[in-house]
Amino acid sequence: MPKHLLVTWRAAVLAVVLACLAACASEPAEPVAFKPVPAERIVKAGYTQPGDGLVAVDVRRERSRDLVVRFRDALVYVDGEQVTDLLNGEHVVFYLSPGAHRIAVSTQFDPIVEMRFVVTADTRYTNRASASFNADHRIELHRVAQ
Repeated sequence: MPKHLLVTWRAAVLAVVLACLAACASEPAEPVAFKPVPAERIVKAGYTQPGDGLVAVDVRRERSRDLVVRFRDALVYVDGEQVTDLLNGEHVVFYLSPGAHRIAVSTQFDPIVEMRFVVTADTRYTNRASASFNADHRIELHRVAQ
């Protein structure tokens, strides 16, 4: 094979490999409304019941088109107790007392990722957290704005 054809062939193969790798990256899916977690998947119902003096905290599982993470359950913990799991595009509302709490997520493949979450009734701040997956398919948890 002539050298210039070999170089062109290698460049084409490299382009295909890079395109395949880029397709594997975790990309958000089209925006749609989050679905609530079905009641039968709530294992600690006390956290999902409204009450006097409690503040709503919305934890959502961002949708992804990535097949590697799309069908993984994201286990959700509040103050060290597993409360539920979130599937792709679901959310759960917890009712927590104002002050510092621990919200955490995990999967069957990831260690627990925990964050200190200060719950406040002050409307200048959000009480929303988002679980998503990074490019390495590891779960992450972030506090997000409205």
